[in-house]
Amino acid sequence: MIIGLVSDTHAFFDPRLEEALRGAEVIVHAGDVGSEDVLDELRRMAPVHAVRGNVDPPGAGWPLTLTLKLGGVVLHALHILPAAQSDLKRWADSARASGSIPKPAGRLLAAVDPAAEVVVCGHSHEPCLLTFGGVLWVNPGSAGRKRFKLPRTCALLNVSHSSVEAEIVALEPYAGKLPRPLRLKRRNRV
Repeated sequence: MIIGLVSDTHAFFDPRLEEALRGAEVIVHAGDVGSEDVLDELRRMAPVHAVRGNVDPPGAGWPLTLTLKLGGVVLHALHILPAAQSDLKRWADSARASGSIPKPAGRLLAAVDPAAEVVVCGHSHEPCLLTFGGVLWVNPGSAGRKRFKLPRTCALLNVSHSSVEAEIVALEPYAGKLPRPLRLKRRNRV
């Protein structure tokens, strides 16, 4: 199953998303949608699930977090991580080097569904792919209008019985470095 991931559209639907998310069977929007019109455009491509970001009104009806089972993978979506994305990167590097999870990371891990194999977030506008605590962490970056000097991106997950592969997809040319595609072996599946 192919899952499209989008975040931080801020009421702007980029028509390039149609090509970038081609083949997606479902789309998850990780908040700061900005307008129901964006979700309507995404729904023309595939069914959409969305969480509320800090610029989305509470009356929009989107939950703050969402746990879904898609293609057999448990995915947890939220807009803002309870720790800085830079801390997540540092903790992942530390855990890879030491073989143990740093104590400060406990709050972050406790904030997501313990069944999650994939956590999708947004907010920072900075695309991120990494593994930590046996979980694939994905920030698809911002698909809205260009802000800061960050790339405009979305992401694709390709879920199979044995693995989840994630890839950041640029929506426009970008001279900087994007996260490399990443593959996570799935936990013991029957």
